[in-house]
Amino acid sequence: MCCQVLDIEEFDKKAGVLCSNCKLTGGCKIYKKRPQVCRDFECEWLTERDVGPMLKPDRQGTLLMIDADTDEYLAVCDPKKPNAWRNPLMFKHLVAKAKEGHTVLAKAGLMAWRIYPNGETAPWA
Repeated sequence: MCCQVLDIEEFDKKAGVLCSNCKLTGGCKIYKKRPQVCRDFECEWLTERDVGPMLKPDRQGTLLMIDADTDEYLAVCDPKKPNAWRNPLMFKHLVAKAKEGHTVLAKAGLMAWRIYPNGETAPWA
């Protein structure tokens, strides 16, 4: 998912486009020589103990991450599944993060929504 939904400036790769170094069978063709940005990235599914296997990015179509610049908790959706963040399991997780005090955003392409602690959502500019 990270190889598809994220911008990677080092490769001039735009969000939503599969990285040319990604093997369709899984993995990275240049794993040992991948750029530092790829080495440093870990999605929240890998690092958070409370994110279970049902929220695995390739299962849900949603990559969970914290924006390093804004500290926002992001659910970045696969362009083919723009409403994946609305899946009940995913949405419950996002509301819980909002209740913890995080600014939670769901993103799909150029669209974004804020998820509030009470479960309400609103478009985000």
